[in-house]
Amino acid sequence: MTVATTMDVPLVDLKAQYRTIREEVRAAIDGVLETMQLTIGPNVRAFDKEWAAYCGTAHAVGVGSGTDALMLAIRALGIAAGDEVITVSQTFFATVEAICYSGARPVLVDVDEDSMLMDLAAVEAAITPRTKAIIPVHLYGRTVDMGPLLKLAAAHKITVIEDASQSHGALLDDGVTKAGAAGRVGCFSFYCSKNLGAYGEAGSITTNDAGLADEFRQLREHGGVQRYYHPVVGYNARLDEIQAAILRIKLKRLPQWTERRRALAVRYEELLAGSGVRTPELPAGLRHVMYAYVVRVSGGRRDALRAHLTERGIGTQVHYPVPIHLQEAARFLGYKNGDLPVTERLSTEVLSIPMYPELTDTQQQHVSSSIREFMK
Repeated sequence: MTVATTMDVPLVDLKAQYRTIREEVRAAIDGVLETMQLTIGPNVRAFDKEWAAYCGTAHAVGVGSGTDALMLAIRALGIAAGDEVITVSQTFFATVEAICYSGARPVLVDVDEDSMLMDLAAVEAAITPRTKAIIPVHLYGRTVDMGPLLKLAAAHKITVIEDASQSHGALLDDGVTKAGAAGRVGCFSFYCSKNLGAYGEAGSITTNDAGLADEFRQLREHGGVQRYYHPVVGYNARLDEIQAAILRIKLKRLPQWTERRRALAVRYEELLAGSGVRTPELPAGLRHVMYAYVVRVSGGRRDALRAHLTERGIGTQVHYPVPIHLQEAARFLGYKNGDLPVTERLSTEVLSIPMYPELTDTQQQHVSSSIREFMK
Protein backbone atom coordinates (compact mmCIF):
# COMPACT_ATOMS: atom_id res chain seq x y z
CA MET A 1 0.00 0.00 0.00
CA THR A 2 1.39 3.41 -1.02
CA VAL A 3 1.37 6.07 1.69
CA ALA A 4 0.43 9.53 0.41
CA THR A 5 3.24 12.08 0.65
CA THR A 6 2.42 15.24 2.59
CA MET A 7 4.29 18.51 2.79
CA ASP A 8 3.21 21.86 4.19
CA VAL A 9 2.69 24.15 1.20
CA PRO A 10 0.43 27.11 2.07
CA LEU A 11 -1.47 28.99 -0.64
CA VAL A 12 0.51 32.09 0.35
CA ASP A 13 3.36 32.13 2.87
CA LEU A 14 3.56 35.60 4.39
CA LYS A 15 5.83 34.34 7.18
CA ALA A 16 8.46 33.24 4.68
CA GLN A 17 8.44 36.69 3.06
CA TYR A 18 8.60 38.44 6.42
CA ARG A 19 11.72 36.52 7.41
CA THR A 20 13.55 38.05 4.43
CA ILE A 21 12.79 41.65 5.45
CA ARG A 22 12.21 41.35 9.22
CA GLU A 23 14.96 43.64 10.48
CA GLU A 24 14.27 46.39 7.95
CA VAL A 25 10.54 46.28 8.71
CA ARG A 26 11.08 46.42 12.46
CA ALA A 27 13.45 49.37 12.13
CA ALA A 28 10.95 51.22 9.92
CA ILE A 29 8.09 50.62 12.37
CA ASP A 30 10.27 51.79 15.26
CA GLY A 31 11.12 54.91 13.28
CA VAL A 32 7.43 55.73 12.86
CA LEU A 33 6.70 55.08 16.53
CA GLU A 34 9.60 57.30 17.61
CA THR A 35 8.01 60.25 15.79
CA MET A 36 4.40 59.28 16.65
CA GLN A 37 3.27 60.88 13.38
CA LEU A 38 0.88 58.06 12.59
CA THR A 39 -1.45 59.23 9.82
CA ILE A 40 -0.49 61.43 6.85
CA GLY A 41 3.24 61.90 7.41
CA PRO A 42 6.58 61.56 5.63
CA ASN A 43 6.17 57.87 4.76
CA VAL A 44 2.73 58.35 3.20
CA ARG A 45 3.94 61.34 1.18
CA ALA A 46 7.07 59.48 0.07
CA PHE A 47 5.17 56.31 -0.80
CA ASP A 48 2.65 58.28 -2.87
CA LYS A 49 5.52 59.64 -4.97
CA GLU A 50 7.32 56.29 -5.23
CA TRP A 51 4.17 54.38 -6.19
CA ALA A 52 3.24 56.97 -8.83
CA ALA A 53 6.75 56.73 -10.28
CA TYR A 54 6.55 52.92 -10.34
CA CYS A 55 3.14 52.94 -12.04
CA GLY A 56 4.10 55.69 -14.47
CA THR A 57 1.45 58.17 -13.37
CA ALA A 58 1.73 61.79 -12.30
CA HIS A 59 -0.03 61.19 -8.99
CA ALA A 60 -0.83 58.47 -6.47
CA VAL A 61 -2.93 58.96 -3.35
CA GLY A 62 -2.64 56.40 -0.58
CA VAL A 63 -5.87 55.32 1.09
CA GLY A 64 -7.01 52.82 3.68
CA SER A 65 -7.91 49.94 1.37
CA GLY A 66 -8.64 48.94 -2.20
CA THR A 67 -12.33 49.39 -1.46
CA ASP A 68 -11.62 52.96 -0.35
CA ALA A 69 -9.78 53.53 -3.61
CA LEU A 70 -12.79 52.44 -5.67
CA MET A 71 -15.25 54.39 -3.52
CA LEU A 72 -13.29 57.64 -3.71
CA ALA A 73 -12.68 57.26 -7.46
CA ILE A 74 -16.38 56.75 -8.15
CA ARG A 75 -17.32 59.65 -5.89
CA ALA A 76 -14.78 62.10 -7.36
CA LEU A 77 -15.89 61.25 -10.90
CA GLY A 78 -19.45 62.30 -10.08
CA ILE A 79 -21.06 58.88 -10.48
CA ALA A 80 -24.32 58.75 -8.57
CA ALA A 81 -27.89 57.48 -8.47
CA GLY A 82 -29.37 57.01 -11.92
CA ASP A 83 -26.00 56.19 -13.49
CA GLU A 84 -24.85 52.77 -14.67
CA VAL A 85 -21.36 51.32 -14.28
CA ILE A 86 -20.34 48.29 -16.35
CA THR A 87 -18.04 45.72 -14.77
CA VAL A 88 -17.70 41.95 -14.42
CA SER A 89 -19.26 39.44 -12.07
CA GLN A 90 -16.00 37.44 -12.00
CA THR A 91 -14.26 39.61 -9.38
CA PHE A 92 -14.03 40.22 -5.65
CA PHE A 93 -17.21 41.70 -4.20
CA ALA A 94 -15.61 45.09 -3.44
CA THR A 95 -15.66 46.08 -7.13
CA VAL A 96 -19.46 45.98 -7.21
CA GLU A 97 -19.84 47.04 -3.58
CA ALA A 98 -18.17 50.38 -4.32
CA ILE A 99 -20.57 51.04 -7.20
CA CYS A 100 -23.53 50.33 -4.93
CA TYR A 101 -22.25 52.77 -2.28
CA SER A 102 -22.58 55.58 -4.83
CA GLY A 103 -26.21 54.73 -5.59
CA ALA A 104 -25.33 53.87 -9.20
CA ARG A 105 -26.41 50.56 -10.74
CA PRO A 106 -23.81 47.87 -11.48
CA VAL A 107 -24.27 46.33 -14.94
CA LEU A 108 -22.48 42.97 -14.95
CA VAL A 109 -21.08 41.40 -18.11
CA ASP A 110 -19.54 38.04 -18.92
CA VAL A 111 -15.85 37.27 -19.32
CA ASP A 112 -13.74 35.84 -22.12
CA GLU A 113 -13.34 32.05 -22.07
CA ASP A 114 -9.54 32.03 -22.42
CA SER A 115 -8.34 35.07 -20.49
CA MET A 116 -11.15 34.97 -17.87
CA LEU A 117 -11.25 38.76 -18.18
CA MET A 118 -13.91 41.24 -19.30
CA ASP A 119 -15.54 40.34 -22.65
CA LEU A 120 -15.31 43.54 -24.70
CA ALA A 121 -18.16 42.54 -27.03
CA ALA A 122 -20.38 42.09 -23.97
CA VAL A 123 -19.34 45.53 -22.73
CA GLU A 124 -20.31 47.16 -26.01
CA ALA A 125 -23.71 45.43 -25.95
CA ALA A 126 -24.32 46.64 -22.38
CA ILE A 127 -23.75 50.37 -23.02
CA THR A 128 -26.83 52.57 -22.63
CA PRO A 129 -27.35 56.35 -22.40
CA ARG A 130 -27.06 55.92 -18.60
CA THR A 131 -23.61 54.33 -18.71
CA LYS A 132 -21.25 56.64 -16.85
CA ALA A 133 -18.20 54.41 -16.36
CA ILE A 134 -16.61 51.06 -17.15
CA ILE A 135 -14.51 49.24 -14.55
CA PRO A 136 -12.25 46.62 -16.15
CA VAL A 137 -10.80 44.25 -13.56
CA HIS A 138 -7.22 43.09 -14.10
CA LEU A 139 -7.85 39.75 -12.44
CA TYR A 140 -5.34 37.26 -10.96
CA GLY A 141 -2.46 39.47 -12.15
CA ARG A 142 -3.40 39.66 -15.85
CA THR A 143 -4.48 42.84 -17.61
CA VAL A 144 -7.57 43.42 -19.72
CA ASP A 145 -7.05 44.44 -23.38
CA MET A 146 -7.17 48.16 -22.67
CA GLY A 147 -6.46 49.48 -26.18
CA PRO A 148 -9.83 48.51 -27.72
CA LEU A 149 -11.66 49.15 -24.44
CA LEU A 150 -10.35 52.73 -24.24
CA LYS A 151 -11.36 53.35 -27.86
CA LEU A 152 -14.85 52.03 -27.15
CA ALA A 153 -15.16 54.18 -24.03
CA ALA A 154 -13.91 57.30 -25.82
CA ALA A 155 -16.41 56.79 -28.64
CA HIS A 156 -19.24 56.81 -26.10
CA LYS A 157 -17.65 59.46 -23.80
CA ILE A 158 -17.51 56.98 -20.92
CA THR A 159 -14.95 57.13 -18.09
CA VAL A 160 -12.69 54.13 -17.47
CA ILE A 161 -11.70 53.22 -13.90
CA GLU A 162 -9.12 50.43 -13.73
CA ASP A 163 -9.51 47.96 -10.88
CA ALA A 164 -5.86 46.93 -10.69
CA SER A 165 -6.10 45.53 -7.17
CA GLN A 166 -4.57 42.20 -8.23
CA SER A 167 -2.11 43.39 -10.89
CA HIS A 168 0.69 45.48 -9.39
CA GLY A 169 3.20 46.24 -12.12
CA ALA A 170 1.48 44.24 -14.87
CA LEU A 171 1.86 45.73 -18.35
CA LEU A 172 -1.09 46.51 -20.59
CA ASP A 173 -1.52 45.26 -24.15
CA ASP A 174 0.75 48.00 -25.54
CA GLY A 175 3.67 46.33 -23.72
CA VAL A 176 4.71 49.62 -22.13
CA THR A 177 1.98 51.12 -19.93
CA LYS A 178 1.43 49.62 -16.49
CA ALA A 179 -1.90 48.69 -14.94
CA GLY A 180 -3.48 51.74 -13.32
CA ALA A 181 -1.95 54.23 -15.78
CA ALA A 182 -4.30 53.99 -18.78
CA GLY A 183 -7.75 54.78 -17.42
CA ARG A 184 -8.87 58.07 -15.91
CA VAL A 185 -7.93 56.55 -12.56
CA GLY A 186 -6.44 53.28 -11.32
CA CYS A 187 -7.42 51.62 -8.05
CA PHE A 188 -5.10 49.34 -6.08
CA SER A 189 -5.42 47.15 -3.02
CA PHE A 190 -2.41 46.41 -0.84
CA TYR A 191 -4.19 43.74 1.17
CA CYS A 192 -1.65 41.52 2.91
CA SER A 193 -1.74 38.66 0.37
CA LYS A 194 -1.23 40.88 -2.70
CA ASN A 195 1.99 41.03 -4.74
CA LEU A 196 2.63 44.29 -2.90
CA GLY A 197 0.91 43.82 0.43
CA ALA A 198 0.71 45.81 3.63
CA TYR A 199 0.51 44.15 7.06
CA GLY A 200 -3.21 44.73 7.20
CA GLU A 201 -5.20 46.97 4.86
CA ALA A 202 -4.03 49.69 2.47
CA GLY A 203 -4.73 50.98 -1.02
CA SER A 204 -3.93 53.67 -3.57
CA ILE A 205 -5.50 55.66 -6.39
CA THR A 206 -3.38 56.59 -9.41
CA THR A 207 -4.15 59.32 -11.94
CA ASN A 208 -2.58 61.82 -14.32
CA ASP A 209 -5.22 64.42 -13.45
CA ALA A 210 -3.90 66.88 -10.86
CA GLY A 211 -7.38 68.15 -10.02
CA LEU A 212 -8.66 64.65 -9.33
CA ALA A 213 -5.62 63.86 -7.21
CA ASP A 214 -6.31 66.91 -5.05
CA GLU A 215 -9.91 65.79 -4.68
CA PHE A 216 -8.81 62.31 -3.62
CA ARG A 217 -6.53 63.82 -0.97
CA GLN A 218 -9.42 65.91 0.30
CA LEU A 219 -11.91 63.04 0.33
CA ARG A 220 -9.57 60.66 2.18
CA GLU A 221 -9.39 63.12 5.12
CA HIS A 222 -13.05 63.76 5.89
CA GLY A 223 -13.41 66.20 3.01
CA GLY A 224 -10.77 68.69 4.09
CA VAL A 225 -7.09 69.43 3.60
CA GLN A 226 -6.92 71.66 6.68
CA ARG A 227 -7.89 70.23 10.04
CA TYR A 228 -11.43 71.05 11.19
CA TYR A 229 -12.34 72.73 7.87
CA HIS A 230 -14.54 70.60 5.61
CA PRO A 231 -15.61 72.04 2.23
CA VAL A 232 -17.22 68.69 1.34
CA VAL A 233 -18.38 65.57 3.15
CA GLY A 234 -15.57 63.03 2.81
CA TYR A 235 -14.41 59.79 4.36
CA ASN A 236 -11.95 58.48 6.89
CA ALA A 237 -9.87 56.72 4.24
CA ARG A 238 -6.28 57.58 5.14
CA LEU A 239 -3.27 55.37 4.59
CA ASP A 240 -1.42 55.20 7.92
CA GLU A 241 2.29 55.79 8.35
CA ILE A 242 3.25 52.30 9.52
CA GLN A 243 1.64 50.65 6.49
CA ALA A 244 3.26 53.20 4.17
CA ALA A 245 6.67 52.52 5.72
CA ILE A 246 6.21 48.76 5.18
CA LEU A 247 5.03 49.27 1.59
CA ARG A 248 8.08 51.38 0.81
CA ILE A 249 10.35 48.52 1.89
CA LYS A 250 8.41 45.97 -0.14
CA LEU A 251 8.15 48.16 -3.25
CA LYS A 252 11.94 48.06 -3.66
CA ARG A 253 11.71 44.26 -3.93
CA LEU A 254 8.56 44.04 -6.06
CA PRO A 255 10.37 43.67 -9.43
CA GLN A 256 12.46 40.70 -8.24
CA TRP A 257 9.43 39.11 -6.55
CA THR A 258 7.47 39.49 -9.80
CA GLU A 259 10.29 37.87 -11.77
CA ARG A 260 10.21 34.88 -9.40
CA ARG A 261 6.43 34.56 -9.71
CA ARG A 262 6.69 34.43 -13.48
CA ALA A 263 9.46 31.83 -13.33
CA LEU A 264 7.27 29.70 -11.07
CA ALA A 265 4.37 30.07 -13.51
CA VAL A 266 6.49 28.88 -16.43
CA ARG A 267 7.64 25.90 -14.37
CA TYR A 268 4.06 25.06 -13.32
CA GLU A 269 3.11 25.04 -16.98
CA GLU A 270 5.88 22.52 -17.69
CA LEU A 271 5.15 20.37 -14.65
CA LEU A 272 1.41 20.22 -15.32
CA ALA A 273 1.58 19.70 -19.09
CA GLY A 274 -0.66 16.81 -20.09
CA SER A 275 -2.01 16.40 -16.56
CA GLY A 276 -5.63 17.10 -17.49
CA VAL A 277 -5.89 20.46 -15.69
CA ARG A 278 -6.03 23.62 -17.77
CA THR A 279 -3.25 26.04 -16.87
CA PRO A 280 -3.61 29.81 -17.30
CA GLU A 281 -2.50 31.56 -20.46
CA LEU A 282 0.88 33.28 -20.11
CA PRO A 283 0.79 36.30 -22.44
CA ALA A 284 4.09 37.70 -23.63
CA GLY A 285 5.99 40.26 -21.61
CA LEU A 286 4.79 41.32 -18.17
CA ARG A 287 1.06 41.30 -18.90
CA HIS A 288 0.59 38.71 -16.15
CA VAL A 289 2.26 39.16 -12.75
CA MET A 290 0.75 36.00 -11.24
CA TYR A 291 -1.05 37.27 -8.18
CA ALA A 292 -2.79 33.89 -8.30
CA TYR A 293 -1.98 30.78 -10.30
CA VAL A 294 -5.42 29.55 -11.31
CA VAL A 295 -5.90 26.15 -12.92
CA ARG A 296 -9.21 24.89 -14.28
CA VAL A 297 -10.67 21.45 -13.71
CA SER A 298 -13.73 20.43 -15.72
CA GLY A 299 -16.14 17.53 -15.30
CA GLY A 300 -17.17 18.44 -11.76
CA ARG A 301 -13.82 17.27 -10.31
CA ARG A 302 -12.55 20.60 -8.94
CA ASP A 303 -13.75 20.14 -5.37
CA ALA A 304 -12.46 16.57 -5.21
CA LEU A 305 -9.05 17.75 -6.41
CA ARG A 306 -9.07 20.45 -3.75
CA ALA A 307 -9.82 17.88 -1.05
CA HIS A 308 -7.03 15.66 -2.40
CA LEU A 309 -4.53 18.53 -2.19
CA THR A 310 -5.66 19.45 1.31
CA GLU A 311 -4.93 15.89 2.44
CA ARG A 312 -1.38 16.33 1.16
CA GLY A 313 -0.83 19.59 3.05
CA ILE A 314 -1.34 21.88 0.07
CA GLY A 315 -3.27 25.12 0.44
CA THR A 316 -5.77 26.11 -2.24
CA GLN A 317 -8.53 28.67 -2.77
CA VAL A 318 -11.50 29.10 -5.07
CA HIS A 319 -11.64 32.60 -6.60
CA TYR A 320 -14.69 32.86 -6.66
CA PRO A 321 -17.22 30.13 -5.75
CA VAL A 322 -20.35 32.28 -6.22
CA PRO A 323 -20.34 34.91 -8.99
CA ILE A 324 -21.46 38.33 -7.84
CA HIS A 325 -24.61 38.34 -10.00
CA LEU A 326 -25.81 35.25 -8.08
CA GLN A 327 -24.94 36.54 -4.61
CA GLU A 328 -27.82 37.17 -2.22
CA ALA A 329 -26.74 40.80 -1.77
CA ALA A 330 -27.04 41.33 -5.54
CA ARG A 331 -30.50 39.84 -5.88
CA PHE A 332 -31.98 43.32 -6.41
CA LEU A 333 -30.11 43.52 -9.74
CA GLY A 334 -32.39 40.82 -11.15
CA TYR A 335 -29.80 38.43 -12.58
CA LYS A 336 -30.43 34.67 -12.68
CA ASN A 337 -28.61 31.44 -13.45
CA GLY A 338 -27.67 31.29 -17.11
CA ASP A 339 -27.29 35.05 -17.63
CA LEU A 340 -23.47 34.95 -17.60
CA PRO A 341 -22.62 31.39 -18.69
CA VAL A 342 -18.83 31.65 -18.90
CA THR A 343 -18.59 33.28 -15.48
CA GLU A 344 -20.89 30.66 -14.00
CA ARG A 345 -18.92 27.77 -15.46
CA LEU A 346 -15.63 29.22 -14.25
CA SER A 347 -16.99 29.32 -10.70
CA THR A 348 -17.19 25.51 -10.81
CA GLU A 349 -13.79 24.98 -12.46
CA VAL A 350 -11.22 27.44 -11.12
CA LEU A 351 -8.77 26.51 -8.37
CA SER A 352 -5.90 28.68 -7.12
CA ILE A 353 -2.80 26.69 -6.13
CA PRO A 354 0.26 27.92 -4.19
CA MET A 355 1.96 30.95 -5.75
CA TYR A 356 4.38 33.25 -3.93
CA PRO A 357 8.01 34.25 -4.51
CA GLU A 358 9.33 32.14 -1.62
CA LEU A 359 7.73 28.93 -2.95
CA THR A 360 10.58 26.43 -3.26
CA ASP A 361 11.18 24.14 -6.20
CA THR A 362 10.61 21.15 -3.91
CA GLN A 363 7.27 22.51 -2.73
CA GLN A 364 6.20 23.26 -6.31
CA GLN A 365 7.17 19.75 -7.36
CA HIS A 366 5.02 18.34 -4.55
CA VAL A 367 2.03 20.44 -5.64
CA SER A 368 2.39 19.40 -9.26
CA SER A 369 2.94 15.69 -8.58
CA SER A 370 -0.08 15.68 -6.22
CA ILE A 371 -2.25 17.17 -8.98
CA ARG A 372 -1.00 14.66 -11.52
CA GLU A 373 -1.62 11.83 -9.05
CA PHE A 374 -5.25 12.85 -8.68
CA MET A 375 -5.87 13.53 -12.36
CA LYS A 376 -4.62 10.06 -13.36
